[in-house]
Amino acid sequence: MIWKELKSGERTVLDHVFWSSGISRDALATASSFSKTRANAAVAELLEQGLLEHTGEQVGTGGRRAETLRLSRSLGVLIGVAVGATGLEVGVLSPDLTVMAHHSEPADVRDGPVPILSRIRALMRELLTQCGLQARQVIAIGIGLPGPVDFDSGQLVNPPLMPQWDTYSIRDDLASDFTAPVFVDNDVNVMALGELWRMQRGLQNFLVVKVGTGIGCGVVCHGQVYRGANGSAGDVGHICVVPDGPRCHCGNLGCVEAMAAGPAIARMAAEAAEAGQSPLLARLIAERGGLRLQDVAEASRGGDLAANQVIQRSGAYVGQMLASVVNFFNPSHVFIGGGITRVGPLFLAAVRQSVYHRSLALSTRHLEIQYTPLGERAGLIGAGVLAMQESLRRMEVA
Repeated sequence: MIWKELKSGERTVLDHVFWSSGISRDALATASSFSKTRANAAVAELLEQGLLEHTGEQVGTGGRRAETLRLSRSLGVLIGVAVGATGLEVGVLSPDLTVMAHHSEPADVRDGPVPILSRIRALMRELLTQCGLQARQVIAIGIGLPGPVDFDSGQLVNPPLMPQWDTYSIRDDLASDFTAPVFVDNDVNVMALGELWRMQRGLQNFLVVKVGTGIGCGVVCHGQVYRGANGSAGDVGHICVVPDGPRCHCGNLGCVEAMAAGPAIARMAAEAAEAGQSPLLARLIAERGGLRLQDVAEASRGGDLAANQVIQRSGAYVGQMLASVVNFFNPSHVFIGGGITRVGPLFLAAVRQSVYHRSLALSTRHLEIQYTPLGERAGLIGAGVLAMQESLRRMEVA
């Protein structure tokens, strides 16, 4: 997509419309700090260029109905890709992030980038065909991956869960099928972008923590995802919580990821079953050949004491790690996502108890800790946000 002869004020208007998910002209003028005359002139020009469109009406003050605006669907579509350690999701989204089509399936990132990206390209083509679209109509592609990403190059750097992906050029791989720009980021940063968009940038300082096969954290500071000097900000999974604990795949001992992520929960539950503490978990092992996080979650929701103790221990470790992060960063909210959300309120209660016990009173006075409101869609929506946000940032301004 080519952005032609845009003025800086027009780009500002486009940015506010994107982040506001339907906004009136009056609200747009207020949000952009423009006069109503300047805002209306910019809107008129963008409507004329086909970059904005009206979405309908909303009831304004005094019962007067006001037209709302959104990015024009004639611009094309976005493709969002959310890759986890054990699964992937691909979706086609409109510029206002309405999901037009999507598909998710199991996948193992340890298989390496070639087969995984080949499958992703195939799904992209299938979903575009399903929507009656062609590759040339794709504005941009956003991808979230479970490892440290150098954002400028779009490459993973020494990712512990997926070593074969180290410095692999994802952009070059996708370029065989798509000419649209490709933006790659860590999966939890992408989830944080999704939540930031959901709240229309209403929260300025918060954390998104993903607990699944691994543990990571997306940091939103002053309304922007904070990536640090090299893109590794938020790599909290390798903070030590038990100095003499088991060895983590990163090589160190007692990392919170080795003590509290999905595989650790499954390991602790299996140990409890072997010790005769849970006939239910023992039966699940016999039936399924082993335990996964979802099996332990199922047993916990069913009231199994040993499973509950494992979940509480995991939550306490995550809370121990988060207490230090909360003291350091002082967020207003912590949103927890990933496979752990299937467990239910018990894990969340254990995290809260540990954080509130270990953090300073001032840091937790107004702190809210909850599961991610976007749930399992956080990664897909966030990938769409990444694609559109970076496209807007890179447009040429006259």
